[in-house]
Amino acid sequence: MKGQILLLIIPIFFTLSVAGQKTDAISAIGLTVISQVNQGDSYITFPTDIGNLEPLMTEMNLIPNFYLRHNKSYKLLGVITPQVIIRVFKERSAPIRTPSYMPQFTFYYLFSENENNRKASLFWRLAHHSNGQDGDPFLENGEINLKNGDFSTNFFELGIIKTRFINRYDAYQFFKSSIEVHPVKWSAYELKGTYSTVRWHNVLSIFKLPSKDFQNREKKTSISLKGEATWMFGELNNWNWASLKRLNLGLTFYYHPNFLEDIGLFMQMYHGLDYYNIYFNHKLDVVRFGIMTEKLRF
Repeated sequence: MKGQILLLIIPIFFTLSVAGQKTDAISAIGLTVISQVNQGDSYITFPTDIGNLEPLMTEMNLIPNFYLRHNKSYKLLGVITPQVIIRVFKERSAPIRTPSYMPQFTFYYLFSENENNRKASLFWRLAHHSNGQDGDPFLENGEINLKNGDFSTNFFELGIIKTRFINRYDAYQFFKSSIEVHPVKWSAYELKGTYSTVRWHNVLSIFKLPSKDFQNREKKTSISLKGEATWMFGELNNWNWASLKRLNLGLTFYYHPNFLEDIGLFMQMYHGLDYYNIYFNHKLDVVRFGIMTEKLRF
C-alpha cells in the first residue's frame, strides 16, 4: 500500500508543479481568496478509507474563518480560525477520541502584484494544537497513551504564497512555501525527540474556474487539485537526517458537480506521519473519500 501511494502521489505532484506556462490577465483576486486557499478546507470523510488508518465512521475538519480588515482594498488581512478535527471511531457507541483543537491567528500581507494578475503574499501564523486531555502521554510499557494522553504544542509559521492565472487551463494556481517552528518551551517536554519541531511545507493548488453553457449560464462543475509535501527536521525517532521517513506527501482531488450547491466530492491520498494530535507517531498510507465545502468564489 505504501509503495502504491508513493508511486501515485510523487509523479502527480511534480506534474502539477510544471503545469501551464502561459498566463493571461483576468479579473483580479484578493487576499480573502488567497487566505481561503491557505487556511484549508472543511470536509467530512466517508467510512470507506483504504489503508492502515484505524477504522473510522468519519473524520470531520471544521475550519470557520473570521476576517479582520478595514476594507477589501487593504493589503493587510488578519484571520482568526478556531479549527477542530474530529475522528469518530467505528467501534461500539461510535466514540470520539481526543479531538484536535487548533485555534490560530494568521496575518497576511500582499506585497507584490502586476498587470498579469501575478501576486505574492507573506503570511505569519501563531497557532496552538492540543487534545484537551491531562493523562500521561506514555504508558508504563513506553507506548503512547492514545485514550487520554496529554498532547500540547504551540508554534508559529512564516511563509510566502504566489498566485497566478493559467490561461491554458482556465485555472488559478497557488504555490505556498513555509517554515513551521515549535519552540521547545512552547511544547510538552514529553514530545522531545519524537515530534518534529521544525517543518518545511510546500503546497501547490490548482483551481479550475466555473464554465459557461451555450446560453451563457454559469456551470458550477469544477475541478481542483492540491499537492502537499512536508519535510520534518530536528531530532525525530532517531531517524537519519536524510531519511525518507521524514517526508509527508498528500494529494487531494476535488470535484464539484453542477447539481450540488455549496459542497463537492473529494478523494485524498496521504503518506506520512499522522496529523491527529496524540496519534502523531503513527505512519499512515491511506486513500480516503468524502465531501468538502467550496469556499472559493472567483
